[in-house]
Amino acid sequence: MGNRSGLRSRMLALLTVVGLLIGSAPSAAEPPAEPSDAQIERGNARVEDAATRVGELTNRMAELGTRRDELLAQVELAMEDANRALVDLETAEEVAQRAADAATTAQIEADAAAEQIARVRSELDDFAAASYQQGTMVGSLSAYFGAESPDDLLERAQLLDAVSGSHVDLLDELERARTEKVNKDSAARAALAEAETDEAAAAQAKSTADEALEAAIAAEQEQQAAITEVEAERSAVEEELSAAHSAVDGLESQRAQFEQWQRQQREEAEQVATAIHAEVSAPAPVHNAATTSGSIEVVIERAMAQLGVPYSWGGGTASGPTIGVRDGGVADAHGDYQKVGFDCSGLMVFAFAGAGVDLPKYSGYQYESGNRVPLAQMRRGDMIFWQTGGRIHHVALYLGDGMMVEAPYSGNQVRVTPVRYGGIAPYAVRML
Repeated sequence: MGNRSGLRSRMLALLTVVGLLIGSAPSAAEPPAEPSDAQIERGNARVEDAATRVGELTNRMAELGTRRDELLAQVELAMEDANRALVDLETAEEVAQRAADAATTAQIEADAAAEQIARVRSELDDFAAASYQQGTMVGSLSAYFGAESPDDLLERAQLLDAVSGSHVDLLDELERARTEKVNKDSAARAALAEAETDEAAAAQAKSTADEALEAAIAAEQEQQAAITEVEAERSAVEEELSAAHSAVDGLESQRAQFEQWQRQQREEAEQVATAIHAEVSAPAPVHNAATTSGSIEVVIERAMAQLGVPYSWGGGTASGPTIGVRDGGVADAHGDYQKVGFDCSGLMVFAFAGAGVDLPKYSGYQYESGNRVPLAQMRRGDMIFWQTGGRIHHVALYLGDGMMVEAPYSGNQVRVTPVRYGGIAPYAVRML
């Protein structure tokens, strides 16, 4: 009750001061010199000309902005393709390395087989020499020919029996060793050739993806340069328009400056009195539990508190801005991995955390997180998204009245801007 009484006293004091100000207003003074209609018409013509040029430049800015947004989407897709190609290349390199290791192992085994072949050949050579010295051809029927007596024939048969279990079988062992060596050599060469082919294809795909990314980045940078140039021109014309407006306003205000001021003072005094009466008469507010509307305002307040924070690709958590990560492209070119800030989905994670909503840090998953509503029914606090080829690549928070807050792209910062409808997804997502 004491607080309410004090508030009433302050309001009444304010009303008294306002009344004194109104009552002490000076009487009509000497009117300023009245400008001619021709002067005002010339001033209005300058205003109209400047306003037309501002409008043309604004339309040009909108066209460039739409094109820049399309190129940004292409850059993001090209970045994803480059990352995929890099992963494929690393996988192919690993396969090639394993094939090379297998080839090395096969070579070792082949060398061992070659040594076995040499050993068998040496033993066969020794055996052949011994046979020759004995005047026989072991392993063939000719060994029986030339026997001079039954005893000689029996000795030769016994000799063949003695060597058949060892030296003659060396021929089979030699053939198996040769076959094994050829098979190992062939398998190792085939595996290595296939791995090298896959690695070359992956390297070519990576090179193609990198070239596409560089082209997309260059096109986006060129478009951004054009936007900067048009922005500078529009700023100059807006200054010219402002000066023309000021000149016309100055001429027109000379006709009824005091009367307008007096009317304004009376209107303001009436508004103050009405506000004081409403404040004094209104019942004390009742504080209830947090409503959905209150939660939405908490989300918006947290997002708006980040205005001016740098964009940082991969940055932002429920606790606030964080350092970004490398992307191998645009983000690296702007040094995002050294900046503390938000990317588009990170800003949403932080904003909705204030209302107890845990969002995934990926815009595609955020699009699937809440209730989808048609864009015609979106309201303050809804998330809105942009897509290319059906793939979500950007998200912002709708503020109402055609405005939104977003973390736009590398090199920029968290900002409030009109909603862009080029490439926008067909649904808004409502979390509260």
